[in-house]
Order: sequence, then C-alpha cells, then structure tokens
Amino acid sequence: MTLREMDEAGHEHVAFYRDESTGLRCIVAVYDSRRGPAVGGTRMLDYDDEADALADALRLSEAMAYKTAAAELPLGGGKAVIVGDPGEKTDDLLRAYGRVVDSYDGRFVTGEDVNIDVADLRVIQETTGNVGGAGGGEGTDVTAAGVVHGLRASFAERGGDDSLDGRRVAVQGVGKVGRALVERLVDEWANVVVADVDEEAVAAVEEEFDVESVAPDAIYDEPCDAFAPCALGGLLDDETIPRLECDIVCGSANNQLAERRHADALAERGILYAPDYVVNAGGLVAGVTEMEGGGTAEALERVAAVRDRLESIFETARAEGITPLAAADRFAEARMAEGGESTLF
Repeated sequence: MTLREMDEAGHEHVAFYRDESTGLRCIVAVYDSRRGPAVGGTRMLDYDDEADALADALRLSEAMAYKTAAAELPLGGGKAVIVGDPGEKTDDLLRAYGRVVDSYDGRFVTGEDVNIDVADLRVIQETTGNVGGAGGGEGTDVTAAGVVHGLRASFAERGGDDSLDGRRVAVQGVGKVGRALVERLVDEWANVVVADVDEEAVAAVEEEFDVESVAPDAIYDEPCDAFAPCALGGLLDDETIPRLECDIVCGSANNQLAERRHADALAERGILYAPDYVVNAGGLVAGVTEMEGGGTAEALERVAAVRDRLESIFETARAEGITPLAAADRFAEARMAEGGESTLF
C-alpha cells in the first residue's frame, strides 16, 4: 500500500508483520485515533491473497472508527487480520501476535473477531495487556439488546408505535448474536423467521424458540416488517435489495451494504435503513464497560443509548432529505473531528 493510497483511504497507519519462527503473518490498520486509542478486534482467515486481507483490514478499521465515534466513546478505530488457516493456529503464534499488539504501547487495543475467541485472547494477553474481552464478559447479549433498541427506534420512526408484539422479523444468521436476538424477539412476542447456512444452528433455534425457518437465499424474499442481517457483511447489493419485502433493515452484521450507494437503493425502495455501526455497538460497549471494571448489567443500561442516537439520526435524515447512513456518517465524522489532532502516529 502506498502513501497515496493511504491518503485516499483516510487511514492513519497500516503495517504488515511476520514472525518466521511461528508463521505469523498479520496486518494492523488504524483508521482514526483522534478521539483516543484505536480499538478493534482481530480476525484470522485463510485469505485467497494478500490484497483480500488488506482490504478487510482497511474496511473493518474504518467501520470501527465510525462505530466508536457514533457511540461517543473516547476511542478511535482500528482492526487487525492474521493471515492463515485458523485450524493451524498455535499458542506460540498468538503470543507472537500479542507482541505485535504490545509494540503499540496502548495505541491499539484488540479483542475478539472471526476465529479469535476469548480463549485465544487469554493467550494473546500473555504478551500484552492491550486486550479487551479476555475476561469473558458477555458482549453477545448486549449486542442483541442494541439491535432491539434499534428496531424499536425504527418502528417508531415508521409509524409511532415501537412495540415488537406481532411484528414479523426475518433474522438472517443465527450465530451467537443472531440466536440472542431471536430469544429477545420471541420474549417480546415478535413473529420470527430465521435462515442460516448452518443447518444445525437453524434446527437448534427452531426447536428452542419454536420459530419458522427458510432456506438461506429465500430469506430475502420473505415478507416481513423488518429484515435483520446478523450474518456476513456485504450481502445487501444490486441483486438482493430489489428482493426485500420489508419496511426496515436493522441488524447486527458489520458492513451490511456491499457499497455505500446501496443506502440510496434502500431509500429509493422506501426501506428505512438503520446504519449498522450505530445499531451493533453493543459488543464495543460491553468491552469498554468490562475494561472500566463494570459488568453486563451496566453495559445493557449503556447500550440503550442506541435508540436515542438512531432517533437523532432519523430526524436529521428526514429534515435534510438525506439517507440515515449519510446522517450517521455526518454525526460520526463530527465526533472524530472534535478529538483534535492525533498524537499517536
């Protein structure tokens, strides 16, 4: 990556690391640190090539910066990716990665992401203290709670009634957060339909919560009040958006839109989009709360602010004739700018 490319992308810092003895190959990207230390999880994937790994790090670190700013936390945003087969992950490799994180002297703090779990964080913590979530605090339910607050704000924006009772919600993805969301929705008497590529996960959710399911691709065509993406990102695109049969899109997945222009595509169809990085801030809130010595109960109280922020974003979008994503970006960028000049790099 060249400096010109960094200028175009807006990142402060991008670095590549390797450790020959353990086979570690990783990339750390910091998008913005004006508000404070850059935080962001670490994921490990067997990327097809280095360009895909770099693109992931850049995209995810930018999203984290907007997420921390939108949540009005004194933090910046970063991300790291470890390039390799997660099946070949070793403790020595994780300790080597911990030394990479430690070299930032607190300017980058990491946590869980794809194929890096709490057990891995505890190994990483052997060589650095700059880890959040290693204590095992439960961010999953806090994230799901944030989505429920987002749904309530969205329903209120649509019709003034924020009740979930009788609302039909299509949940795409029933992993940790998706399952927790289904549980909360069922408790609120919502009518839930689910889909996931993992047939066992779907069967378990069907049995536990007595909900309907459809084939993974059919979820886009399911008539519903709200579509909740809780799986991979980038799935709302030119092919899937025209198929949606919903009034609202509000879920926990990161980077739900394949491209930013797809926020306009949703608006053109009359679908209200609750910006993902505002809605799914619960995991971040839980991690920060844990690092400050608080617990899940406190995090659940704090994540209720998701509704207030969305209501403000919807109001701005309505008043100025822009999409909720544009309004959210404006809010987050203003918060980043308030941080002043970075002293970290």
